[in-house]
Amino acid sequence: MNDSRYVYLDNAATTPMDPRVIEEITMHFNKTYGNSMSLHSAGQKAAQKLIKSREIIAELINAERDDIFFTGSGTEADNIAILGVANKNKNRGNHIITSAIEHHAVGNPIKQLEKKGIEFTVLPVDKYGFIDLNELESAITEKTILISIMFANNEIGTIQPMKEIGTIAKKHNILFHTDAVQAFGKVPIDVNLLNIDLLSASAHKLYGPKGVGMLYIRNKGVKEGWGKFIEPITYGGGHERDMRPSTVNVPGIAGFAKAVEIAKKELHDEAERQIQLRDKIIKWVLENISDSFLHGHPTKRLPNNVNINFKYIEGESIVLDLDMEGIATSTGSACSSRSLDPSHVLLAIGLKPEDAHGSLRVSLGRFTTDEDVDYLLKKLPQVIERLRKLSPLNKDVEYMFEGESQDHHH
Repeated sequence: MNDSRYVYLDNAATTPMDPRVIEEITMHFNKTYGNSMSLHSAGQKAAQKLIKSREIIAELINAERDDIFFTGSGTEADNIAILGVANKNKNRGNHIITSAIEHHAVGNPIKQLEKKGIEFTVLPVDKYGFIDLNELESAITEKTILISIMFANNEIGTIQPMKEIGTIAKKHNILFHTDAVQAFGKVPIDVNLLNIDLLSASAHKLYGPKGVGMLYIRNKGVKEGWGKFIEPITYGGGHERDMRPSTVNVPGIAGFAKAVEIAKKELHDEAERQIQLRDKIIKWVLENISDSFLHGHPTKRLPNNVNINFKYIEGESIVLDLDMEGIATSTGSACSSRSLDPSHVLLAIGLKPEDAHGSLRVSLGRFTTDEDVDYLLKKLPQVIERLRKLSPLNKDVEYMFEGESQDHHH
């Protein structure tokens, strides 16, 4: 690192904990140590904290308190939703609809179900990452039991037409699950307005602790309650009404609730602030760095997401060079960025594999300042210029590849 400053612009991968959340968790680690299922006062104190935390989290998405189930992560919540619905409904149907740009926490459980005879339709997306609502409706069969479409994409930031998807699901009496890990606490969500039956979220994406997630499961008005359409995927004691039977992490959940409380209070102002910074980066880069283009929709995207492609260079090289300048960014999903395969999201929106390698994701956060953005915009063009001079893919030195395949390039 050339400078003592460190600018963290990878908030879509994870966020630093808010000091107010750390304070809350520390207090509960010290004071609320009882098992929430125990009858004594230490246990009851923990149980009360769980009730209060459920209320706070339910309020953010206009849900009923008892429809919130705590999990160990967003990934676990996705798995419970998908596997739990498929297992419970196998006599009713065996077809699931999803999209080509889902996080692996949705895509991989669905692929696992294929071994058990579940069929699935993967809806393609357009150049912005939107599914086609007519294609969604056409994909529905009498065997369809679940539609699982993410709220907002973790790589390109595109926000799907949730209300319309929910309306189609309701019309055909099909359960609608959304992985809202990226959107939760960043954009307004109302599960009733959007007809969402199951929603996954994670604490560490909104300045809360890692290892805490939640699954919203609609109880009212759906097949006589959630017990009728979903079952657990793990078995043990009675915690979380058997849906996720493990001794609950009360301090972590208290931290999640605190993070949600802060996010709810600051949501509008923070979104506005981040949108201004986001658009400043996009405008400046597209105007000042040649052969760069934006992934995702210019406006129907997360307030904090920037994903830009730089031709002729590797995204990984940009990330490593920026890190040496004291700036943390990413090429896309942190869960797959150690793999050399191009992003399935970028391929789904129509990029050639060689172009998909050149993308940089910048994800802003609560602690990102104007100065941080200015520092990025100072260092980024220097990094791009340096890498393009070295790149064997550069248009100026393409003659080197004459008669040679470029496909080997990773």
